Amino acid sequence: MNASTGSVFDETRFSADRLGSLGGATGSTDERLRVRTPITDEEIGTVASFQPDDVERAVERVRERQPAWEAMGIQTRAEIVDRFGDLVSNRRAQLLDLVQLETGKTRQHALEEVLDIVLTASYYGAAGPKLFGDERRRGAIPGASDAVVTYDPVGVVGVIAPWNYPLTLSMTDAIPALLAGNAVVCKPDERTPYTALAVASLLEEAGVPDGLVRVVTGDGSTVGPSLIDAVDYVAFTGGTETGRTVAERAGRNLIGCSLELGGKNPLLVLDDADVEVAARGAVKGAFTNAGQLCLAPERVYVHEDRYEAFLDAFVGETRALTLGCSFEYGPDVGSLIDGAHAERVGTSVDEARDSGASVLTGGRRRRDVGPFVYEPTIVTDVDADCPLASEETFGPVVSVSPVSSVDEAVDRANDSAYGLNASVWTGNVERGREIARQIDCGTVCINDPYTVGWAAVDAPMGGVGDSGLGRRHGPEGFDRFVESRTIATARYGPLEPPASLSNRTAARLLAVLTGVQRRIVRWRS
Repeated sequence: MNASTGSVFDETRFSADRLGSLGGATGSTDERLRVRTPITDEEIGTVASFQPDDVERAVERVRERQPAWEAMGIQTRAEIVDRFGDLVSNRRAQLLDLVQLETGKTRQHALEEVLDIVLTASYYGAAGPKLFGDERRRGAIPGASDAVVTYDPVGVVGVIAPWNYPLTLSMTDAIPALLAGNAVVCKPDERTPYTALAVASLLEEAGVPDGLVRVVTGDGSTVGPSLIDAVDYVAFTGGTETGRTVAERAGRNLIGCSLELGGKNPLLVLDDADVEVAARGAVKGAFTNAGQLCLAPERVYVHEDRYEAFLDAFVGETRALTLGCSFEYGPDVGSLIDGAHAERVGTSVDEARDSGASVLTGGRRRRDVGPFVYEPTIVTDVDADCPLASEETFGPVVSVSPVSSVDEAVDRANDSAYGLNASVWTGNVERGREIARQIDCGTVCINDPYTVGWAAVDAPMGGVGDSGLGRRHGPEGFDRFVESRTIATARYGPLEPPASLSNRTAARLLAVLTGVQRRIVRWRS
């Protein structure tokens, strides 16, 4: 794996004044949060360090502005959401710079974030009016009653976003929440606040009223609980253990929550797969964003008839990758987020090696490329009790194991507490779909590691088990942010038998009416 050179800093791109303009509102103290770039491990600026009272006031202020936003109507809100997507596309160069500066990812991987926001905004901008209208439902007694379901926004939605995809994951939940008529308060990770601040300013430029969206920056353990206590719904993306804490607090407050958490995602290479194609897909899946992707495959199971050929192709493709910290298109793999995470990834590989695993390529930290760069790493013969076998690594590390049958591959894929994403590689798509139904994951991709699932924004995405609760994308991703109301009408007064009937006769009449209604339901279905 070679290092790719390129310019790291360009003062016209990253002036102190430019970052300072994104610094956000001040909190109740003068304390500031220092932000560093993983590219050089240098400080790039400071942002406000919000305290609990600051968060509460921020929520109160956006709550005051929410009714006017709701009153603008779904069509107007949809037009603003669509316009926001256009602005993100038009400002992509600046956004790419900012995402790279905060995360250290390559420009190509940063581009995926920008394109994702454009796609999501376009989808909800077009689908919004269809998702929000009143719905007529079957009444208790046809002809004598009816029922209509109406929808209202929940109020204020809190979005808690992680550092690995700071643009996508600060906005992919905020977009449908805003479309539904809610106000939004976003808590970005303390390592990546500037991206959230920048994109929030684009929302206002698109037409979202001033003050309806607020970014609260600061330490997660301070800001997070205060935000959950103040909002009406929380959308969280992050680690599983933190997700449990979020769900517990939301439950105590009797508010809804959606949680997209970790994964130990399996990739299955069947006996009829094209190993060259599967190897390219495994490289893309495992090493995009230096493996810091919740959807990335970390466990590869290959049919024994394809095992050696796949390994040769996979190792060859991986060794050809270039490493680099550049703001130009070029390097294939960028940096990990910080030193602590680089140490965790390295320790995971070292423990596997010490327990008998073979490192076929990679396995080294590359300080010559960047302070937190780690080589894309392929490991075999991993002991089942080794943490690398079952715990999320969240880095450019993947294990490969042979299996003797499809049943064994499925069993091993399902032998995990996680269930976020999986992929199946086969020459027979129908066979792949049949196998996909047997895998305990919220999303299963055929002949692609994750992109076709994530980019299908009309389809729900989320996990099962320790990978989370709820779904984003599609109508399901919108429905999280509304409360339904049923308005039922009796056309001729209360639904009760005439007072002139005896109780016995009334009971017989109700039984007859129930039978008629059942036949009507069956006929209509």
